[in-house]
Amino acid sequence: MPRNRILLVDDEPGVRFGIRGFLESNDFQVEEAETFAEAEEAFRASPPDAAILDYSLPDGNALDLLPRLKEIDSGIPLVILTAHGSVDLAVRAIKEGADHFLTKPVELPALLVILSRLLENQRNRQQHLARKSRQIRESINPCIGASPAIRELADQAAKVVATESPILINGETGTGKGVLAAWLRDNGPRADEAFIDLNCAGLSRELLESELFGHEKGAFTGAVISKQGLLEVAHRGTLFLDEIGDMDLQVQPKLLKVLEEKRFRRLGDVRDRRVDIRLLSATHEDLGLLSREKRFRTDLYFRINTIPLSVPSLRSRAEDIPALARYLLDRMARPRGEVQLSPDAIQAMQSYHWPGNIRELRNVLERAVLLSDHQELTRKDLRFDTSAAVDHLSADDLSLTLQEIEERHIRQVLDLERGNVDRAAIRLGIPRSSLYQKIKKYRIVSSRI
Repeated sequence: MPRNRILLVDDEPGVRFGIRGFLESNDFQVEEAETFAEAEEAFRASPPDAAILDYSLPDGNALDLLPRLKEIDSGIPLVILTAHGSVDLAVRAIKEGADHFLTKPVELPALLVILSRLLENQRNRQQHLARKSRQIRESINPCIGASPAIRELADQAAKVVATESPILINGETGTGKGVLAAWLRDNGPRADEAFIDLNCAGLSRELLESELFGHEKGAFTGAVISKQGLLEVAHRGTLFLDEIGDMDLQVQPKLLKVLEEKRFRRLGDVRDRRVDIRLLSATHEDLGLLSREKRFRTDLYFRINTIPLSVPSLRSRAEDIPALARYLLDRMARPRGEVQLSPDAIQAMQSYHWPGNIRELRNVLERAVLLSDHQELTRKDLRFDTSAAVDHLSADDLSLTLQEIEERHIRQVLDLERGNVDRAAIRLGIPRSSLYQKIKKYRIVSSRI
């Protein structure tokens, strides 16, 4: 377990030396500052778990600094040390935000007891707030429906929800990979801790490194202050990396080091920082193929793919569309009250190919609710985006016969479904027996079938 970080602020080297040695021997990580200006900068750059402040320093006293530190982060416990203790001074310090007040010379065992109690109270408050936040936040079910595909996902997710091992969520864009990740966190062992998510798509190497690992002041042009990375923010909690297939190749070995050794370095720093996270990843790409093509590190792929979960496309579970539509409609703001779906609307939705999956379904329903003026949505109220279905047809394609187009389409669907005839038949909207007849008719031979 990573050590608690203590910021020790005192201008006397001898005092800092004694307190630091004692705290480090009791498994604390200690950072030092000699002035209140340094202390304030450290708070902004990387807030500690607790701070010990000498009352009087060359650039001011603690009563002036306390409000500024509490404004930065009101949850960090602050202990004030002074050589001239008095009841009046202690009362004033407590009013300004100090959590405890000790006189010098400090009794180190007493300081240890105080710090331990303050940190424990802080952790209890954080966990309480996390639980309260999770209770307030409306839970979203990632496995709505009764299709074999979604029931299989639900069973697999239930089996691995308590694990600390990395989980890789595969699925097309819009299928609900992020919803599944949130469910895994909310029902897992770190439900009371932070949940930090980062979409890796479109991020340059420099920005991704800075976001993940943080940086020290002066690490690169424009780094005018130190910055805490998302790994530190997610400490003891869950980090969700969406579209991890887009992660820059130069960043990948650094992430692997975090997973293997639970430590990392900020940009521009020479010190290792320890971190304890649970990693969830998601991608719409075939990472196995990317690794074989040297576009994704094989060692990182095997590490994050410890437990793979696959979210099915919406077109492969058309029987779930009525339940999903009802669920989404119930969550929408409806000024006219409850909205129903007509049989022809349901049939139209089940026949549509849904390239955008559940995200597109939600958009279609939301648009229909906003634009219609009646309680029942019909086929005419649903506006599908058909451009994706015809964009692939070129001028040459228009010269093909209907049978040639059918053969090409069946081959493409089988390829997309990796030879799974059941899923291909559902996507094509035909019985499995009919698809087998067409496979035989067009002499479609694939090692995947």
